[in-house]
Amino acid sequence: MSPPHLFEPASKPTPSTDLFDQQREDWRRNPQIAFDAWLAKQHFRQSSASVYQAQWGLFLDWIGERQKNLTTVDTATIAQFVASLPIRKPQRVRYLRLIERVLDHVREIESASTNPARFIAQDGDAAWRNARDNEPTGFLNHRERAALIAELFAPLPDLSAAQRWRERRDRALVAVFLGGGVKTGEAAALTVSCVREGSPWVTIESANPMQTRRTRLAPFAVAVLDAWLAERRLSELPGNLVFPAAPSGRPMHKATMLRAIDALVEAAGFAASRGLRASPHTLRNTFAAELFENGVEAELVGQWLGFVQPVSSNRLYRAWQAWADQQELSSENEPDPAALPMAAPRRDGRLVRKPGADEA
Repeated sequence: MSPPHLFEPASKPTPSTDLFDQQREDWRRNPQIAFDAWLAKQHFRQSSASVYQAQWGLFLDWIGERQKNLTTVDTATIAQFVASLPIRKPQRVRYLRLIERVLDHVREIESASTNPARFIAQDGDAAWRNARDNEPTGFLNHRERAALIAELFAPLPDLSAAQRWRERRDRALVAVFLGGGVKTGEAAALTVSCVREGSPWVTIESANPMQTRRTRLAPFAVAVLDAWLAERRLSELPGNLVFPAAPSGRPMHKATMLRAIDALVEAAGFAASRGLRASPHTLRNTFAAELFENGVEAELVGQWLGFVQPVSSNRLYRAWQAWADQQELSSENEPDPAALPMAAPRRDGRLVRKPGADEA
């Protein structure tokens, strides 16, 4: 892969016969441009390179305000910078790793052995760690899931032919997220040879044949997907993608998928009350939660989700347990006297039916 096009280098100092002298002078005179030149040699994707440029620029601005440069910056200053970032812990780690890597390069040129960023990540009590991790794993609750499924089966409004197939496509897309645990990238690449009308099984292909897997669709997802496949065939859409973005057959973009979810959640009536945006990952988690509630082993759930390591399945199972406990606590605080006894999820994944008045 060719390196991304970055900024044009500024005018350089008088050439030296020593390459290290040139590089040392570049980093001293303009560490941002020197960073761009270094970054171009790392062969990152353009999107990643742009992020790293912004991160490095922020770091340079911060130490510059404190009258420090790459030669005088010390461990305490770097630790203070990382701790000041208004972002979560995983993002702080990425900043720290970038600074550490670049300073390794700079100090190597300067023949210096100590990298002031080297040991910050190993300090378990460092102030930069006082940030939240990623948001808790999200799920749709029972009411939201039921409302969304109902919307998938709602009668179609009066639409043009183009609008009709897009509506069918979007409903099927949401169905395979919610009823099959498929990822966005997998949905975008899914081909018609991987599905069969009336079958609950969907094959998720991978460049590595060892990672190709199958997931089992919930019955509602089978019905919605079948309706779309029939519409797709009737519309004579070209190509072999199950979910094309346009009549040309090109693949859908992730942003388009997210907008499709937004529209259906809005139509289902719980967008405002939910607060957090329902993403494809939220629907994928909800697919797993439904399986856990019905007693499906975490290992099998992990296989359908495509987890390589069992630890991922167990982590998701524990997140679901914590979420289910919180849901149960909330329902106890706000009882509904008109509600009929429902099958309540237990922490062990089995179901227990609460006794009604005639069973107590």
